[in-house]
Amino acid sequence: MSRLRIFDENHPEAPLATHAEHAAIAHELSLVGVRFEQWAANQPIAPGASQDEVIAAYRGDIDRLMREEGYQSVDVVSLTPGHPERAALRQKFLSEHTHSEDEVRFFVAGAGQFTLHLAGKVYDVLCEAGDLIGVPDGTRHWFDMSEAPYFVAIRLFTNKEGWVANFTGSDIAQGFPRMVPIVTAG
Repeated sequence: MSRLRIFDENHPEAPLATHAEHAAIAHELSLVGVRFEQWAANQPIAPGASQDEVIAAYRGDIDRLMREEGYQSVDVVSLTPGHPERAALRQKFLSEHTHSEDEVRFFVAGAGQFTLHLAGKVYDVLCEAGDLIGVPDGTRHWFDMSEAPYFVAIRLFTNKEGWVANFTGSDIAQGFPRMVPIVTAG
């Protein structure tokens, strides 16, 4: 289940508020300029589907966002607990950073935790299958995929080559909760 916890930036031990309903999460995030939507596939997606098949299943929402926000490219990224570079990939984004363009992710499967640092507060957003998050450029944030990552995500870019993490040098991310691996059936 998707979740938003809001913390005071100086008190990571207890959230000020917690929301689990999509509408409440979307509302709270909209107040700080962050997009949060739920999408449904317009056709079934088989396990192991190609990037083109995944994109085709969400083409209507992808095209809408590309028109609204000017995104120029789209791709699909996936990571599993058995990936040999999972620890290095996880570590790469655990420190607070920004990007010079929006970070837009739609979770087709699995989950990831975006944590945003805005106006003296920390917004900890657990995104799961069906969730889209749009983090505006320049927003201080970090991302955790857990020690046992599992996700398939659609990414939208204005300039894929320009999507680089600019680390702030702050250690704030170290004090806030990390993502707990999602246990899947089977």
